[in-house]
Amino acid sequence: MQQSQHYQSPISPGLSWYEASISERPRYPEFDGSVQTDVVIIGGGYTGLSAAFHLAVQGIKVVLLDEARFGDGASGRNGGQLNTGQRCGAEDLEKQYGFNHAKALFDLAEEAKHHLLSFAVQHNIDMEYVQGHMSVTHKQRYDKQYKAHSEIMATRFNYPHLRYMERDEVAEKLGSKRYFGGTYDSGTGHIHPLKLLIGLARTASQAGAKLYENSKATGITSSNGRVIVKTARGIINAEKALIAVNAYGGNLEPVSAAHVMPIRSFIGATVPLDDTCRVLPGGESVDDSRFVVRYFRRSKDGRLLFGGREAYTADNPRDITTHIRRQITEIYPQLQDIEITHSWGGSVGITMPRQPFVREVMPNVISAGGYSGHGVMLANFMGKLYAETVTGNRERLRQFEMLKVPAFPGGRTFRAPLLFLALSWFAMMDRI
Repeated sequence: MQQSQHYQSPISPGLSWYEASISERPRYPEFDGSVQTDVVIIGGGYTGLSAAFHLAVQGIKVVLLDEARFGDGASGRNGGQLNTGQRCGAEDLEKQYGFNHAKALFDLAEEAKHHLLSFAVQHNIDMEYVQGHMSVTHKQRYDKQYKAHSEIMATRFNYPHLRYMERDEVAEKLGSKRYFGGTYDSGTGHIHPLKLLIGLARTASQAGAKLYENSKATGITSSNGRVIVKTARGIINAEKALIAVNAYGGNLEPVSAAHVMPIRSFIGATVPLDDTCRVLPGGESVDDSRFVVRYFRRSKDGRLLFGGREAYTADNPRDITTHIRRQITEIYPQLQDIEITHSWGGSVGITMPRQPFVREVMPNVISAGGYSGHGVMLANFMGKLYAETVTGNRERLRQFEMLKVPAFPGGRTFRAPLLFLALSWFAMMDRI
């Protein structure tokens, strides 16, 4: 399909292969009018739609707003990797919070993984799950750390699915000698993220949630036990609210904006590779040890989907393909002339410690985001945990609320330039 045949949101540059690979993306109406409801949700990504479903099936009235179309944000345009645990290693969380809290967070992440897979089966969502994930080292000095991590996961966190790989095995499974060692995780894998997003919206709507696209929230206030959300064409009056905008919040709510920073991440998709090609012959997904991580996998039709070119401003680079091709060629020199059919980008919400930001930012208003590239699994489950909170059980969500997530330094004026300098420094360190 040609790009002109597809709706292009101003917040999501470039036609993604995900969108090109589906026959049609369902549309939902714009919000217009005034309504009272039990819960209003701002943000139609994984977190918001999951929360809407889990609330609606319990008979709770839900109105959900998204400023663009469902799938135009990170939930519909990401790398599709589920991963295991939290974004921070379990041993790192143990050092900061103690074993009990670290183990509780790991167990919640494992439950999140199993919940997502079973939810997709139960609701007939063909998200193209493929089992198997590798994390590989781009510097040999990281091998010791990766080996120790696999042992800790098995002995302390009761996760037997992760094992260390020597360099020869990494080369065989990658089809590249670029990396040194790594780990193989048979307990996770990768998916088609837009198909999952479309399925979530369908199930939430069928459950009775009222979903609205192209309906940007322009303001939110909380007083006298009620939450008021305004749009350009209406007002929602609710008992409770969930802010689930992640990297796309702008200045809607200042506390969330201070703690969750958007960075731009970009992906390219090649033409389908030849059947004899040795690139990822087992079909696993991959991430590497760079701070500015590179992540890649094969699609169901055999394309190489490669992400890793990041930008630390709100602007989009003029030529995504050139940068993506350069990174592909470093790992797979034989693909230096491969045609890249699609290249796209989007914003990822990160926090200072790479831990989720979950907080009650005003009375009866909870904000959740900052998954820092780990949201395919966690964001969906966070919506379920929010629904539990609304129905009276906040204990599991509180495990995330207790995380020590500071605001980015520099205030509204200087935090973006300071982040640019810091992340540019780490990107330089990746290269030396």
